[in-house]
Amino acid sequence: MASVYSCTECGSNLNLNSAHAYPPDFYFEAGNKGSVSFSAVDPTKFKFEKEDKLRPFFETVNYWGIQRKRTKIKCNTCDCLLGYVYDDGPPLTNSPGQFHMGPSQVIPRAPRYRFKTKTLRITST
Repeated sequence: MASVYSCTECGSNLNLNSAHAYPPDFYFEAGNKGSVSFSAVDPTKFKFEKEDKLRPFFETVNYWGIQRKRTKIKCNTCDCLLGYVYDDGPPLTNSPGQFHMGPSQVIPRAPRYRFKTKTLRITST
């Protein structure tokens, strides 16, 4: 049974494949509450917009803030914000990491496309 994912604002089909969806209990560093995550999407259905923010966070006088880099996912039809792209997916290589302690931060990771459930209309076919 396949699911059809469409935008709640304009109703356009987003062409998301359920085969590329991560299981709901799959652990991610950026969380997965209230969202659906995919390993691949159809880039013709979305606009990707880079976001680079510096959020103020003052612990000491010399500490200015937290830099957050991420990519917004917007509907190509109505420009509605659907979610974000994170880089905390599975490692791109099968390397055991340094000293066989697991993959480190320097090993490139697959992108994860995280959509907010409130921005998706999910119907079963």
